[in-house]
Amino acid sequence: MVKRFFTDLDRYYFHHGVHYELYNKMGAHIVEENGVRGVHFVLWAPSARAVCVVSDGNGWTPWRDVMEKVDDCIWELFVPGMCEGVKYKYLIVRADGSEVMKADPYAYASELRPANASVVADLAKYKWGDEEWLAQKKQENFLEKPMAVYEVHLGSWKKDWEKWWDEDKFLDYRRLAHELCEYVKWMGYTHIEVMGICEYPFDGSWGYQVTGYFSPTARYGKPEDFMYFVDYMHKNGIGVILDWVPAHFPRDEFGLDWFDGTPLYEYADPLRADYPQWGTKAFDLGKPEVSNFLIASAFFWVNVYHVDALRADAVAAMLYNSFGREKWRPNKYGTDFNMESFEFFRHLNTVLRQRTPAFIIAEDSSIVSGVTAPAKDEGLGFGLKWDMGWMNDTIRYYNEDPVFRRYKHYLMTNTFDYVFLENYILVLSHDEVVHGKGSMFNKMAGSHQDKFGALKTAYTMMMGHPGKKLLFMGQDFGQEAEWDYKGSLQWQLCDDPGHRDILECYRKLLHLYTSHAVLYNDAGKENVFEWINNADYMRNIFSFIRRNPWNYNDALVFVCNFAPVFRDPIEIGVPVSGEYVKVFSTYADEGEYSIEAAEEECDGRPYRLVIKLRPYESLIFAVPYHESTAEEMEAERKARARARKEHEDAISDNKHVPKVPAPGQVGPVKGVKEKSAKTSAKIKIAKAVKTRKSAAAAQEKPE
Repeated sequence: MVKRFFTDLDRYYFHHGVHYELYNKMGAHIVEENGVRGVHFVLWAPSARAVCVVSDGNGWTPWRDVMEKVDDCIWELFVPGMCEGVKYKYLIVRADGSEVMKADPYAYASELRPANASVVADLAKYKWGDEEWLAQKKQENFLEKPMAVYEVHLGSWKKDWEKWWDEDKFLDYRRLAHELCEYVKWMGYTHIEVMGICEYPFDGSWGYQVTGYFSPTARYGKPEDFMYFVDYMHKNGIGVILDWVPAHFPRDEFGLDWFDGTPLYEYADPLRADYPQWGTKAFDLGKPEVSNFLIASAFFWVNVYHVDALRADAVAAMLYNSFGREKWRPNKYGTDFNMESFEFFRHLNTVLRQRTPAFIIAEDSSIVSGVTAPAKDEGLGFGLKWDMGWMNDTIRYYNEDPVFRRYKHYLMTNTFDYVFLENYILVLSHDEVVHGKGSMFNKMAGSHQDKFGALKTAYTMMMGHPGKKLLFMGQDFGQEAEWDYKGSLQWQLCDDPGHRDILECYRKLLHLYTSHAVLYNDAGKENVFEWINNADYMRNIFSFIRRNPWNYNDALVFVCNFAPVFRDPIEIGVPVSGEYVKVFSTYADEGEYSIEAAEEECDGRPYRLVIKLRPYESLIFAVPYHESTAEEMEAERKARARARKEHEDAISDNKHVPKVPAPGQVGPVKGVKEKSAKTSAKIKIAKAVKTRKSAAAAQEKPE
């Protein structure tokens, strides 16, 4: 019996969709057989009548290296003497007798576009140096660690202007590793999310129409160069997240489209096969072999390239059969859910989390619940979900003229109806700064000068909001132009004092975020955020506390002014006595100072700070350390529970909800009672705190 490279066990796992290291068998592999070194090819093409390998090693001569069909769907061939760097394709005779040249779906490397041949590569020769990073990741829970992500498109982050002869002027992976790492470390980012790494033919797709699910794009170098890129980031303490596209693939003839003359990777049903809005094909996840292809791709980037996480693109498109389609096929239950996609994600997320420390982030705009819940709890098992609702609502608020923001105040508060239902990451991504939407800088309403202060306050509010953080490149210094994938960031703006101030502001916020656990260890913990006042709509002010789940030690008080006017005085209710130290201001012209809290009830809290806010100013104060006993914490918990219940009862009775003034009306609205259930709740909290103090004082008395 001939010993096969692709064994019966491989075949069994593959046809059941559970061959998680399929990339070690499918494709082109440099091996030694019977003492002869060469390349072994394995291809899945069940409907092909014949297949051969054509390459620059055989002069691109058809039918010199003919593959053997070893069962009803797998083709194999060993080519002695072939080595790394050889370019190749598969020449496939389809069922109808026509011939087509296809790139290898499992290729480790590809030619630089516009060429599209696959390239034999040896991925085992690179010597990694990130053992300490990988060992640390195995011991950590990423939800309890800071995650401040810098989303970057390598081709347009910065150009190599010395390459006057090169139209692209791309920096290579190794140079990018050093320059990008230096920048993100200085800024205080913890991760980078890299767009467009899986090989793709069309630059205008930004990397979201993939033809090489196992091949890093040749635009910036070879596979070992991208390994160096990831390795260097890890050795400098920066995590790497990879954009990954499991939803669809392009129609390019050399790619997956009608691979063997049949709809092999895509659905055969025309109502499910296409995404009309993108002009692409949908993966048929009902086939175990196709599902296995994508699952193996995810494991490949994690195991072979040491990527820390994947960001799954267009998850909503996968979850609904009706997404982007006028005509669509319902499932067997009569709904538009794509049941194969649900099972695919549950399977993938479960096994990836079980076998590696990596996780997948869902770019999902659907209303499906449990996206980050474990599969065993009927969730999809993702590690994080993009908070698209927060992104859309906050941008709508920033677009609004400050005079009329009072009527849109809810846009900044309604995210708290759901923010703890999933593990969210707040995103201001590339999608929001293209196609006429404007840069983050130009999304801010008001004059050109107003935009500087407004953007800094917007970023402060973002950093105080529960959830991990992501910002697209260029927005941290207030780039004014929309993103252009052909160009470079407007780095020259960093020489402008206003834009430099935005950069320094965001840098300070990042360092504040990564150094305060109350700001990042918040997944699923509702008691880590408290509004001080979420109803100051007339003055466009928001104030809140970020705290740990047990007490106010290490807590931070945020006060954000979204109006271009002075606010003086501003009274803020705070939870404990002592000096509140200002640790951050969006104005850079002063150092730290402290304010003593007065023992006067305010905003339902026993103490009060009196501050002043300049136009578009945000302030952050550190809450004084306070030694809480178990009795104090329990009394506080009960008081807040009672206050919350009375507050909810009052809302249901509509007793103290402030009336929104009509357009043109200034000042408070008549008919709103000053004393209400909310005031009663505030007094009860104050009394509970005093009781807590008395109990503490009694415990301190000598026997």
